[in-house]
Amino acid sequence: MVTRQDCITLDQQDALAACRDKFALPEGEIYLDGNSLGAMPRHLPARMQEVMVKEWGNGLIRSWNDASWIDLPKRVAGQVARLIGAGKDEVMVADSTSVNLYKALVAAVRLNPARKVILSERGNFPTDLYIAQGVAEIFNLEIRYVDSTPEAVLAALDDSVAVVMLTHVNYRTGQIYPMQEITSKAHAVGALALWDLAHSAGAVEVDLNAAKADMAVGCGYKYLNGGPGAPAFVFVAQRHHKDMRQPLSGWHGHVRPFEFVLGYEPAPGIESMQCGTPPLLSMLSLESALQIFEGVEMSTLREKSVALTELFIKLVDEKLSPYQFGLASPRDSAVRGSQVSLTHEQGYAIVQALIARGITGDFRMPNILRFGFTPLYVSFANVYDTVQAIAGIMESGEWNQDKFLTKKAVT
Repeated sequence: MVTRQDCITLDQQDALAACRDKFALPEGEIYLDGNSLGAMPRHLPARMQEVMVKEWGNGLIRSWNDASWIDLPKRVAGQVARLIGAGKDEVMVADSTSVNLYKALVAAVRLNPARKVILSERGNFPTDLYIAQGVAEIFNLEIRYVDSTPEAVLAALDDSVAVVMLTHVNYRTGQIYPMQEITSKAHAVGALALWDLAHSAGAVEVDLNAAKADMAVGCGYKYLNGGPGAPAFVFVAQRHHKDMRQPLSGWHGHVRPFEFVLGYEPAPGIESMQCGTPPLLSMLSLESALQIFEGVEMSTLREKSVALTELFIKLVDEKLSPYQFGLASPRDSAVRGSQVSLTHEQGYAIVQALIARGITGDFRMPNILRFGFTPLYVSFANVYDTVQAIAGIMESGEWNQDKFLTKKAVT
């Protein structure tokens, strides 16, 4: 049996333990929802105060030049590129994940005009499927939905598919899809591979170029800790830069945006994936947050992520077996991201009771309790205390109260 002292010992040996102090977490909070919204870096308020007072307040519009605001999207993209195995000239930070997915998906379809199928899985994140539905309507394409397994995706890849669009780590279960294998099969049948890294970037080792991925998108507010609504990123492999055409031909994607000419001429390479004026304040926040990853190796991050999720599953097995919980995530850590999802028919109320105790996870329909383990600030003792709290809530029936059973707007 694992004891709390065992977990304290693991924390004392943790190579990333010092990173926890770099986050402004509330005293006593156990935060296991970084897969939805990352915690705030401690240094961020001072940086944003500097931005507000000095760069915007005093610098005004001059800061586009004096504070190098104009270079910010590309500068931040370089920070992200290191975390996802991409070249600096293959990533752009701009817009939201949904908007970037639309741009990338249209570009992919245009690169493969003879094909009429977008392939995805039914359990993909809804916004990805909604965007695909919109693209399919415009281009008169078919969306082929398959079961949520890598095997089903691989079996459905044939010479009718223009692009396979998948989330690398499934948002409900945390299952990792084999990027290299699926991309290789896609290329073998003449299709392109587009990956959503929303639940991967900053938590799971990703090497887009090693996998020969064609395109990818991801958000800045989960494991990258950029803040609510932080801008997203888009990746396009260098080999596609010459021929890609994204549909949102805004002025920041123009080769000469400040010449204000009549006709649109795309900037070369990844620069053309920009559209309108970037959200400067949130992008500056993301740039500052990404500094926490300096000097952190993704292999070290992943090693701790695996250790945290393994511990959580072991403790669930030891302490929660009487309470009818199921495990929705893979037991094999090699195919599990940095989250563990449990199932329970009273999942929503149990999560709400946990939150009332100062332990934050979240709930996804129909019965998923999600726990995200951000290696930079989650400790092994946090994991132990969380499972102990769940056991206490179940033993006492604490979850069975109107205040916990009544669903809120955001779950």
